Amino acid sequence: MARALGYYDHVRLRLVEAPSNTDSLMALATGDVEAACLTLDECLIAREGGLDLRIIMVFDDSAGADVIMARPEIKSLADLRGKRIGVENTANGALMLAKTLGMAGLAPADVIKVPVSGDIQITSYRTHKVDALVSFEPYATRLAALGAMRLLDSTRFPGLIVDVLAVRASTIEGFQSQPRELVRGYFRALDHLTRAPHNAAALMAPRMGISADEVLHALQGVRMMDRAANLTWLAGPEPRLMSVAKSIGSIMHQAGLLHSAPNLGSLADPRFLPQSEGTA
Repeated sequence: MARALGYYDHVRLRLVEAPSNTDSLMALATGDVEAACLTLDECLIAREGGLDLRIIMVFDDSAGADVIMARPEIKSLADLRGKRIGVENTANGALMLAKTLGMAGLAPADVIKVPVSGDIQITSYRTHKVDALVSFEPYATRLAALGAMRLLDSTRFPGLIVDVLAVRASTIEGFQSQPRELVRGYFRALDHLTRAPHNAAALMAPRMGISADEVLHALQGVRMMDRAANLTWLAGPEPRLMSVAKSIGSIMHQAGLLHSAPNLGSLADPRFLPQSEGTA
């Protein structure tokens, strides 16, 4: 939307659309991109793997947008036993699956895990390659249109899934104007969403593959972080990001997704945030 509204200089900033978070993370690792939209857990895994990433903005946290979608005959979590569950090979997917199985009283061996990235969720459901999916918007809305039912969503796991803007540390030190422009353009677009939600939804709908009304419905499943919230999350002596990352890191360590408790040093970098709603 920011690009469509002309908030970005296409010479100075190039937005690269990836089919999945897995692809975004790989592009960061190979140096094909300098920044990416990731979930906090993915950022922690990348850092443990030696990729020095800094979080310069928090987009939102999930409040229903991440969901287990299942075929209508699957009525309860217990019915997942023996079923094929499509899940992206990311920390986010693993976390949602682990939490879901825990609530169902099932072990990982009780289900059949099928690797399915976001861009092929719809095809996998249509061709009956899976019985359920660890999904997220806008795919969840598109799956519902095919008859899939919402079995469980992230409202049951507050604070577990946080979307962030991660930047390579080397980029921050060498090109500070571009991250600042990226953040500024995003907040201008967020302001537009607040002021003119229907126009904003119409601009986003083609990219998301759902209708404008469905865009607005899907956005109800996330808590968007404005400038003030971002300052709380990233700035000050005790940024909220650090406590949340520590908690998520502990869950990931226990689940075997991290080899050790994460090193959170220099994770939060608030220098590119506007200091108030009225500044850029």
